[in-house]
Amino acid sequence: MANTILSSGVRNNLLTLQQTSAQQSVIQNRLATGKRVNSAIDNPVNYFTSQSLNDRSSQLTGLLDGISNGIQTIQAASKGIDGITKLVQSLQSTVKQAQADAAQNRPTKAGTALSTATEAALTSKSLKDIALDKRIVDDNTAPTANSATATYAGNVGGPVLAAGDQSTTSIYLKTGTTTYKASFLSTNGTVRDVVNEINKSGIATAFVDEKGQLNIKGVGSEKVEFGIGTATFTPAVAGAPTAAEIAAAGVTADTTATGVASDNTDFGFALTDNAFATTTITGSNITSAVRSNLIQQFNDLRDQIDKLAKDSSFNGINLLQGDRLSIVFNEKTGTNQTKLDIQGSTLSSDNLGIVQATNTQLAGFFNFQNDLDLDKATEALTGSLTSLKSLSSTLGSNLSVAQTRQDFTKELANVLTSGADNLVLADPNAEGASLLALNTRQQLSQTALSLANQADQGVLRLFG
Repeated sequence: MANTILSSGVRNNLLTLQQTSAQQSVIQNRLATGKRVNSAIDNPVNYFTSQSLNDRSSQLTGLLDGISNGIQTIQAASKGIDGITKLVQSLQSTVKQAQADAAQNRPTKAGTALSTATEAALTSKSLKDIALDKRIVDDNTAPTANSATATYAGNVGGPVLAAGDQSTTSIYLKTGTTTYKASFLSTNGTVRDVVNEINKSGIATAFVDEKGQLNIKGVGSEKVEFGIGTATFTPAVAGAPTAAEIAAAGVTADTTATGVASDNTDFGFALTDNAFATTTITGSNITSAVRSNLIQQFNDLRDQIDKLAKDSSFNGINLLQGDRLSIVFNEKTGTNQTKLDIQGSTLSSDNLGIVQATNTQLAGFFNFQNDLDLDKATEALTGSLTSLKSLSSTLGSNLSVAQTRQDFTKELANVLTSGADNLVLADPNAEGASLLALNTRQQLSQTALSLANQADQGVLRLFG
């Protein structure tokens, strides 16, 4: 078959149409895929660079789930600490309630009455006022108690003073390791002076009740040792005793006093233990029902701390039970890997220093009947709150790091994807304009081809 011979004009126009059609096909493919680089043939550098960027972006996006789980794990532990903090504050409230009932839990002892109904009838005063007004020393001739009358205040039977002598009264109080000793000039002193001196001690308080009884009450729940005695001495200067002379006639370094008689009986306490008689005051109502009822409440709240800590887990990890959390931040491995390791703490009431409460004195327990133990409980709970705040601060810092890295990873993945797209994506506006231009060129080429064919046909007409 013979080859068809085309004229130069037809061949050129045909070639132009073929080129235009090929270009149209390329642009149409770009518009269809949205990419100007669809394979390594189009642009190997851009193609492989874009693929690498997209791969890293995909890996970072995959890490976001792990980071999110890590953040939720930290938040679960943080919420747990918030709940435990509230429980500790409730424990503080329970202890405060127990301390508020302390007035009903003081060791108290009352002596026998220092005044009688007969004296009340003669003086027209209350038994309390009669007792308070009675003198300490015996201003009569015999060292025995004398009753009050309408014109005489009476006395409790202290020593008889010789001419020129003076009298001291010594107070001894002890609770735990705290001791109070004091002596005061009591030549003209009354029971009211004794009450005032005891009230200065800070160890116990004294008052005379409506029955005319002298009462000694501890300021704490610890037992109190109490002793009182009187002594006489002759000052070097008549009627003007010095502080040294008063001290010399008063209590010594121990519980005895030089020349001090066992005068507890004078004030209604029947004690004859030693030269300076003391008694241990424990009281008859040492156990408070209110405090006893608060023990179970305290222990129940304490148990809830342990349970809440065990429930503060997320996805099987509990930072309040000593678990370890690792949050990976980049796609690398080995030493190039970036991650945040958080070692949890085992949080429990025992570790916070909150021991159980009981109704008696036992080692390793808070005795709710004892003021000192309640003070220890208050200190322990304050320390627990400090520990919880420290742990909460640590978790908050780690949470801030994790959230910051989460935001950074999202933004970095977006940057990588945008960079990859810039290398391969087509500009639809530019490609659309190019296609429109090619369509116009195609139409012109087709017109030119038609004209070339008409020129060839004109040659044939010469032979018509």
